[in-house]
Amino acid sequence: MTSPEVLQTKLGYVFQDAALLTLALTHRSFSVSHNERLEFLGDSVLNLAVANLLYQELQGFNEGDLSRVRSNLVRQQALNDIAQTLSLHQHLFLGEGELKSGGLRRPSILADSLEALFGAIFLDGGFDAAARVIEGIYRPILRSVDAATLGKDAKTLLQEFLQGHGLSLPVYQVVATTGAAHSQMFEVECAIAKLTISVFGSGASRRAAEQMAATQALAAAQKALSAVPKKGRKKKSAAPAPQAKLEFSPESS
Repeated sequence: MTSPEVLQTKLGYVFQDAALLTLALTHRSFSVSHNERLEFLGDSVLNLAVANLLYQELQGFNEGDLSRVRSNLVRQQALNDIAQTLSLHQHLFLGEGELKSGGLRRPSILADSLEALFGAIFLDGGFDAAARVIEGIYRPILRSVDAATLGKDAKTLLQEFLQGHGLSLPVYQVVATTGAAHSQMFEVECAIAKLTISVFGSGASRRAAEQMAATQALAAAQKALSAVPKKGRKKKSAAPAPQAKLEFSPESS
C-alpha cells in the first residue's frame, strides 16, 4: 500500500477530510463501509465536468458530436487507463478474495474507484475543486486525440471521407460464410468503384466483418487520393517569358 500523499500529489488535490479519501478507495469486498455511493455521485460529477470542458474547448461541435466525445472519454476503458496512470491500484483496499482473483487490475474496479474518488473530492471541496482535478486530467488527453473522429466506427469514417471527396458510398457484400451455425465466420467485400478499390474483411458477425473491411478500405482510399495531384496545379515551364514585376508595399498587401 502506497502513501495516500502520493496519490494526492498526482491529483493535485489534498483532502481536508482524510476519511473521505479512504472511503473512496475501499471496495465492498473489504468493508461494509465502501465506495459505491461515492461512485454514484462521482459519475455525475465527472460527466458534468467533462461536458463543461468539451463545451469550452470544442466550439465548433454540435450536441451530437459533444455527446459522442464525452461518452468515449468517460467510458470504463478510458477511466481504467487514467487509473493506471495514477497507479490507483496501489491505493485500493480490497478483500482477500478480490486480491487473489486479480481485482487490483480489474478495469471495472479501477474505473469505479476513480469515479468514487471524484465523488469524494466533490464532497470534500465542492464542484469547482473536483472540476479542476478532472480538467487537469482530461486536458492533456483531449489534446492527444482527434475529437472529430473519436468514437466513430470504421464504416462511418469511411463514409464521411468519401463524401468529403465527392465520391459515392462504398458497397458491402457478403462473399462467404463458413463454420457451424453457432460459430460462423463472415467474409465481406467492401468496394469503392470510383477508386477501383476492393478489399475484404472477416469476423464472427456480418457487422464485424464490414467494420474490418471498412478499415482496410479507408486506408486504401486515403492512399489512393493522396497520390492524386491537386486540380489546377500547373507544371512549371522550362523557360517562362519575361514579365513585368508588380511590387507591393507591406501596407498594400
